Order: sequence, then structure tokens, then C-alpha cells
Amino acid sequence: MTVSADAPIGVFDSGVGGLSVLRHIRALLPHEHLLYFADSAFAPYGDKTEQAVAERSLAIAGFLVARGAKALVVACNTATVAAIRLLREHFPDMPIVGVEPGLKPGAAASRNGKVGVLATDRTLAGEKFLLLREQISAASGAQFLLQGCTGLADQIELGELDSDATAAMLRRYIVPLLDQGADTLVLGCTHYPLVQAAIERIVAQATPNEVVLVDTGEAVARQLARLLEAAQCARRGAAGRLQGYTSASGTALEVAFANLLGLAVPVQEVEIGSKLTDPA
Repeated sequence: MTVSADAPIGVFDSGVGGLSVLRHIRALLPHEHLLYFADSAFAPYGDKTEQAVAERSLAIAGFLVARGAKALVVACNTATVAAIRLLREHFPDMPIVGVEPGLKPGAAASRNGKVGVLATDRTLAGEKFLLLREQISAASGAQFLLQGCTGLADQIELGELDSDATAAMLRRYIVPLLDQGADTLVLGCTHYPLVQAAIERIVAQATPNEVVLVDTGEAVARQLARLLEAAQCARRGAAGRLQGYTSASGTALEVAFANLLGLAVPVQEVEIGSKLTDPA
């Protein structure tokens, strides 16, 4: 099947967290047209069942494919764990990139082998994540210190990037990892790089030691670029366009684009049904 290089790339997340991935994609692939879907009406995904997240992801992917997407980026750790296999089964000829938890680069970056992992409870409980942890730990000898960050994605979704409440939450999650000797912190949810400045301040206050922060957004963008080249559908020429969609407030997503990426992006509010979220 021949795919037009001018076709857009579909990117989706439970909310604004995927913008941390989107900025890496725009930086590496500035010529590509992009569709971004924020499923804010159903955020956060971290407290949903894996089946609910999988079905929701499939519905959103179908929406993006119907709008001509030539590739999909699941810019959400929880949705990747729950749905990446299902998406590849439904769209076998399409380049699809998920967000890996960053365990391998975290282990490679660590000097003492103690790697703190900040993620949603759903990500940390996922079978794929637990298997990956076992494999990388066995291969590298790294010890992964897991920290579920209940409520943190919600705070970021509300735009509370520098509030006292968010800082207190970050300290509660991060300081125990540093006290256990972690010299590397994996930002295992795409929302978390959006508060990287706050994380860096807390780390500097808590320890004199150097701590590496791992954001996997750049690796996602590189993998996407490889798949587009392999499929011979990478776009060249003028700068690409960006269109936003959301299941909640269009104004809120426009504000997020402006505040987090410095972009004025048109946003359309849409309703997408999936079996587990439609009212009876």
C-alpha cells in the first residue's frame, strides 16, 4: 500500500502529557504534518483498567486514521502498555510507535546501578513493564526502585506546573528514591517531563550528587523517523502543520499548546465513543 508523504502523523495521549513527546517530534521532523489528540475527558488513564485504556486507545487511533494518519504515536506510557499490541494487530501495515518506560537508558546512565522509576500505578503494574524490568535487570544488574506517582499527572493536566501542591507531591515521590541511593530518575510518564524544572530543583535541594533524568521523548521521535524512512513516506519541503483535537475543552488545549510549546494551534472538540466509556 502506497502512503502519501503529505499525510499527517497521528499522536495521542490521555491529555497534555504527550506534548512532551510532540515537541521532540516537531524538532526532529519539522516538515511533517501532525494531528494531536488529547483525551482529557477520560484522563487520567492511570486509574483505568487495562481493558478500558486499550479500547479507548483503539477508538482514538481509528479517529486519527480516518483523518488520514499515515503513522501513529502512542504518546502515553499507560496506553502503550495496555494497547500497543492491539493497535499493531488492527493496523498491521502502519508505522506505530509507543513510549517505552526508559528502563534501558536509565540502566545505561546509572553509575551505581540504582535507578528510580517515576510512573503511574497502571504502568508499573503492567505485565509488559514487569517483564521488561526483569529482562533489563538481569542483563545489566541494575536495581529499579519503582515509585507510583498517584495524582501527579492530574496536577500537570490542570496546568499546576510550579504550584506548591505539585512541588510537595514531587518531593514526596522523589526524595525517598534519592535516600535509597538512586543516581538516575526515569520519567516514566509523558506528563512528567513537563515539570522537569521543578524536579531538578527538588533533586538539587535533596542531594549534592549528580542525578540523571531520563526523558524518552527524543527516542520516540528517532524511532518514528526510522519507520517513516523505511516506509518511504517521510515528508520533505515546507514546515508541517499541526492540528489539535480533544475530547474535553478546546480552549484548555489551546492554552496548553501556548504555555507548554509556545504555539498557537487550532483545536477541535470531538466526541469519540468506545464500548467501555459510552453511557448505557
